[in-house]
Amino acid sequence: MKNEEKWEIKDRNYFLTHNQSPVTYTLSSKHTRRFPLLYFDDEKNVQRELRYATNQNSPFVDEQKGMATLEHIVFRDGVLNVPKEKQSLQKLLSLYHPGRNKKYRELDEVKIATNELEDLENEFKAISYAREISLEQAEAILRVEVGSSVSNMSSKELKRDLLIFAKRNPILFLELATDENVELRNVAIKATEQSVIKLSQDQRTFAWASNGKKLMQVPFDENPYSAFAVFLKTDEGIEVYKSIQKKLN
Repeated sequence: MKNEEKWEIKDRNYFLTHNQSPVTYTLSSKHTRRFPLLYFDDEKNVQRELRYATNQNSPFVDEQKGMATLEHIVFRDGVLNVPKEKQSLQKLLSLYHPGRNKKYRELDEVKIATNELEDLENEFKAISYAREISLEQAEAILRVEVGSSVSNMSSKELKRDLLIFAKRNPILFLELATDENVELRNVAIKATEQSVIKLSQDQRTFAWASNGKKLMQVPFDENPYSAFAVFLKTDEGIEVYKSIQKKLN
């Protein structure tokens, strides 16, 4: 079988999915009409019956010889540890069982280490970025996370909460920090809060608060502040942006 070519002989651990941890859980270990245990062989183009037998070297019934000593596959407290000596069971669980990655998963230490390293690198990158950005950027990013309360924060509170945000959710922080529209959205929200511009009740139209003159129509099914941020980068919007900046406190 091709999927056994890179097979490594080692102890393996399996755990039930969805954070399940019953005292005992019995996984199907032989084919029955009610609980089919089959594997489609792409090389032979046939369905092959599976069965766990402690005295056989293969989990495939058509490769087993003589009397088979059958045994249950039992997870205890959501975990099953299979030593390297039980190759037939390991191959059944790691390569062929239809419940693989659905009812249970194999614990992959290399993958876990890789993911943890990636998480640490993202956290380091986010915190480093958070330490360097301006207060204006910090306010713009945090406004997405905590809303209008950011307007009442001191500079030290901004920096503190930004570092906490970067540490807790580095991926989202980095996305916001590199989003060229996040600061423009912040300007739009501040301008609305300070009644420089106003957004209609149906959230479809922006206008000057002073005279009601329409500034833009929000495209259907778009976030109004995201749409206004895009508008502020147009030729007409640049002049509006300059005017808003003069009026903001």
